[in-house]
Amino acid sequence: MTYETFSVDIDGDGIALVTIDLPGQSMNVWNEALMREFNAFVEDFLSNDGMKGAVITSGKKSGFLAGADLRMLGGQTASTMKEAYENAFGLNATLRKLETGGHPAKKLQKGEAAAKPVACALNGLALGGGLELALACHYRVCADNPKIQLGLPEVQVGLLPGGGGTQRLPRLAGLQNAAMIATQGKPVDPNTAKAQGFVDEVVPADEIVAKAKEWVKANPKASQPWDRKGFKFPGGGGAMDPRAVQFFIGANAMGQKSTQHNYPAVQHILSCLYEGSIVPIDTGLKIESKYFTKLIASPQTKNMIRTLFINKQAAEKGEQRPKDVAPTELKKVGVLGAGMMGAGIAYVTAKGGMEVVLLDRELEYANKGKAYSEGIVSKGVAKGKVTKEKGEELLARITPTTDYNDLKDVDMIIEAVFEDPDIKADVIKKTEAVIGQDVIFASNTSTLPITGLAKHSERPDQFIGIHFFSPVDKMPLVEIIPGEKSGDRSLAAALDYVKMIRKTPIVVKDTRGFYTNRVVPPYLNEAMLMVKEGIKPALIENAAKSLGMPVGPLALVDETSLELGKRVMEATKKELGDDYKPTGVEDLLAVMVDKLGRLGRKSGGGFYDYPEGGKKSLWPGVGDYFPEADEQPSLEEAKDRILYAQLIPAAQCYAEGIVPDPQSADLGAIFGWGFAPWTGGPMSYIDGIAGIDEFVRKAESLAQKYGERFNPPAMFREMAEKNETLYAA
Repeated sequence: MTYETFSVDIDGDGIALVTIDLPGQSMNVWNEALMREFNAFVEDFLSNDGMKGAVITSGKKSGFLAGADLRMLGGQTASTMKEAYENAFGLNATLRKLETGGHPAKKLQKGEAAAKPVACALNGLALGGGLELALACHYRVCADNPKIQLGLPEVQVGLLPGGGGTQRLPRLAGLQNAAMIATQGKPVDPNTAKAQGFVDEVVPADEIVAKAKEWVKANPKASQPWDRKGFKFPGGGGAMDPRAVQFFIGANAMGQKSTQHNYPAVQHILSCLYEGSIVPIDTGLKIESKYFTKLIASPQTKNMIRTLFINKQAAEKGEQRPKDVAPTELKKVGVLGAGMMGAGIAYVTAKGGMEVVLLDRELEYANKGKAYSEGIVSKGVAKGKVTKEKGEELLARITPTTDYNDLKDVDMIIEAVFEDPDIKADVIKKTEAVIGQDVIFASNTSTLPITGLAKHSERPDQFIGIHFFSPVDKMPLVEIIPGEKSGDRSLAAALDYVKMIRKTPIVVKDTRGFYTNRVVPPYLNEAMLMVKEGIKPALIENAAKSLGMPVGPLALVDETSLELGKRVMEATKKELGDDYKPTGVEDLLAVMVDKLGRLGRKSGGGFYDYPEGGKKSLWPGVGDYFPEADEQPSLEEAKDRILYAQLIPAAQCYAEGIVPDPQSADLGAIFGWGFAPWTGGPMSYIDGIAGIDEFVRKAESLAQKYGERFNPPAMFREMAEKNETLYAA
């Protein structure tokens, strides 16, 4: 029997080598074809006397198997929950059949075995359903490579391991280890997996298949530990074991503290572990599939899969790239300005394999910019994340300079000088005087319109905006901003560059602030308005964290600097003149910056105090200048205000075409300023969690109470009336 997704080669000992190798894909995943064919193979394997055992491995250099195809899961439809459950249980049924030899579940006496032996030879990463396949094998051999990742990352897209991971892993590694891996989604390396008990051997990569076959040949019959009489969970399990009871009490509390009750997947994983530790594994697998079905049917999980996986991958693969433009060959990039942003850009560019000419007006500044990369590399070497040789190669690709002539043979320019139109105009002219005629010039600016900057260029069709976020080496989003005259080649080159540095791009309209900086300031301003009104800062921060924001808005104001906020406000006021609309926080910024000198984290104090060597804490003196109100809002009221202070401007940006589609708005929010990932993004929240009708109703209610800034865009009112959705397609 032949298969398309894997090959089967039977040796002289009757051992079948099953090599999974999905055609046309860089990584093996559980898709419909593999599931269908693997189930057929299991039936053949169990009934074919010519196959005495099996070894499962991968034909991909990229790894063993990366889990389920999330496109398949995200697109699954079922007419009833029963049908959805049966779909979810399919892989569990197949793997259970493989490990029991197709026999009904029974407790085997010590030493007794019932199934044909199956071993797994892991040549690379095994994540999610890939690890679950390995766990269903009777023996697991893994290549000795510390970079190999073994884990269950499903929680990161709102799911739980649905192929037996919540049942087999705790029966091998213990409840605590299983909970850490499944609820956090963080993988472990082969030796850690061996120490925890779910890998049996770690050997050189070229020996994994031979070692696996050796075990199969030596064990003509096999069984799983949990199918043998007297099996007990390592470290204790069940409802009555004191060790397990103590673990579940602590795990539940810690899980809810870390997720703020926003991730049902974490609660469901813990429920699978708890209930599964009380019942036989066959019942446990049914429980797991029940919880998996609840999650896959929920709007939240669908949103997370769509945004965090499907749309993210599409953006990173160049979905918005002009299709008829040839790929851009980027070997050397000039970075103008070696300050915080320029230094970070230089690092990620060199890390992407390109040479970097890092230019500043003084060599001291340029060298300081390279020192930023040196600091990152030295930390990486110390932690074992990068070898000393690789680190030195990266640093050798960065050349500090003050001489514009050193830019003569670059393939692209990225300008990251001070946010001042006159300074940028000066470096544009000096740079274009030496670079080649076909070089793309990209400006890193957070607020200045690209069309205005391009007026200083002699080749505006080759001029484009690339907006990075700080710190560049950590923030995953990049905004690409074509100006009025930017050509397709400049857009294609910008996206090719972003792909090389492995960031997530969104293409946005050229307007002051673009997308993220049209949304973040109103959000931060709302938090400062709340301070002015006398709402306790702790309530404001806790409300944001309760929503799932990584940090509170006042902490974010401190990080970005109150001084910067005041400077941007003043620049906007100067540019708009009589059209400037006060935000209401002008006087607060004046007090904090001018009167008190509390500029934010960089000055040691803003809304928080930042003692040297100590933990930050909210500044107790804020009440002296902005007294606490006698009546405080409820947590839910504070959450609504903070949430809608982001939803409304995001919706306005979509309505005005600043972001071209809802997926760009969602990606930009989550990866740009940390909008709560559990929602799938602001458009996904409006569309599928709240519903457009409820969004409009709540926004209008807030507008009546707090002001017109909360009014929903007319487009969304019309959509609510027509019962339309953002993600109709």
